[in-house]
Amino acid sequence: MIITEKINPRAKEIDAKDTADILQTMNTEDMETVLAVARALEQIKQAADDAYWAVQGGGSIIYVGAGTSGRLGVLDASEMPPTFNVPQSLIRAIIAGGQRALTSSVEGAEDDEEAGRISIMDAKPPDMILGLSASGGAPFVLAALKEGKRKGLKCWLLTCNELEYDFLDGTINVITGPEIIAGSTRLKAGTATKLVLNMLSTTVMIKLGRVYNGYMIDVVPSNKKLKRRSIKIIQEVTGCSDEEAIQLFKKSNGNSKRAILMHLKGVTLERANTLLTQTEGSLRKALLS
Repeated sequence: MIITEKINPRAKEIDAKDTADILQTMNTEDMETVLAVARALEQIKQAADDAYWAVQGGGSIIYVGAGTSGRLGVLDASEMPPTFNVPQSLIRAIIAGGQRALTSSVEGAEDDEEAGRISIMDAKPPDMILGLSASGGAPFVLAALKEGKRKGLKCWLLTCNELEYDFLDGTINVITGPEIIAGSTRLKAGTATKLVLNMLSTTVMIKLGRVYNGYMIDVVPSNKKLKRRSIKIIQEVTGCSDEEAIQLFKKSNGNSKRAILMHLKGVTLERANTLLTQTEGSLRKALLS
């Protein structure tokens, strides 16, 4: 039986408990979820390395999921361009049922193998596919992964079940156990999926030089809050004054990374661009060059 479909012993008579006891029970289960992710760190590391090398080779990371898992893939992928100033194609997400499935249940979408195969028609090496399925058995997801392997792509599966498929490059098994509501994988399995996606995509972005000393130096200043954040990053990394940071922000055309490099290296915007091109976008390497 699928682990996520089993009855959780802690859920016994949960409908007879008061609010505080329900919340305490759920919180205890959520803490177990974090430990389950920790037990899968080696698998996550291997998948993150494959994802990084896919991007380094000019490819994309493609999440393919269904239901809650698919929605979480879309969420993670959509956060990449504004946070790290990367193209939408670098990490993209496909969900069974398409756009409508983001807000509504699409009957039978996760069972449509043909749609799964078609969904990655434009994928090609060195792209990597990460299938997202709490149960590990969503036909849409497995069909996409099989098609991906046929095309020569790196293919991984993130699941909350103890499953292995010999046609995959690897599986991330985050064994979160039975849900408080049997089969409701929007709970622990959903939390685990979000945690792993956070880890994988953020690790790739860090290795790509999109983070410096914990700062999101490639943030896109698309609103007032993010503009203030960009200026604050310039100030804190360089140690310059507020006014200097504002001027650097303007001179760099709103790019924190270039502004920092201009100040610390004493170079023009053009030279900063050249240095970053030579170091594949790494501020740390550019500062040392």
